[in-house]
Amino acid sequence: MCLKEEVSMVNRMAATDIKFIAGVDVAYWEDEGNEWGVCSIIVIDYVTKAVIEETNSAGIIAVPYIPGYLAFRELPLVISAAKKLTHAPDLFMFDGNGYLHPRHMGIATHASFFLNKPTIGIAKSYLKIADAEFEMPESRVGSYVDIIINKEIYGRVLRTHQDVKPIFISCGNYIDLPTATTITEELINGESRLPIPVRLADLATKRNRGHLRNKKS
Repeated sequence: MCLKEEVSMVNRMAATDIKFIAGVDVAYWEDEGNEWGVCSIIVIDYVTKAVIEETNSAGIIAVPYIPGYLAFRELPLVISAAKKLTHAPDLFMFDGNGYLHPRHMGIATHASFFLNKPTIGIAKSYLKIADAEFEMPESRVGSYVDIIINKEIYGRVLRTHQDVKPIFISCGNYIDLPTATTITEELINGESRLPIPVRLADLATKRNRGHLRNKKS
């Protein structure tokens, strides 16, 4: 089965039915000739924005880094951390890409087939595809420009704060781009250009990486 053919950018559920949203990130470090990774998942209440759960999973990374194949390195840790959750997220947001990928199979999309939940990719920088550049949106909150490559929409450049670098949104799976954008915008606060779950997962991976490094030293 070709997973790409199974990707659906149709909403599996209405945004009003979402209760819990999870942010997912992975951080790496070197130790005694091995590359290690830690995945952190932060679950928040979509309405109150309160953190209700955090899980983590760490281990040696066996797959070398190859641009465009990040999921093969991160999926084992993501799945392991997700299995530890006691709350079932209705949606996962990844620090990475989804459909905005040369094969439309970024980590957010790839992981959706194992998590069986709608997913969104949130990237801090642009993954250049087919030598295509992106157009910078206006410097006002909510301004966006779609990334169109070969007449197909791959993702969206969204300005979440005025005079701050934009973020790159793409559907992972089981969700459409307008809904992914709306959910993302509702999870932005004054602390970061990133949506709350992704920012908290990013902070958690850095914190946990530091703890694990110190523990091994």
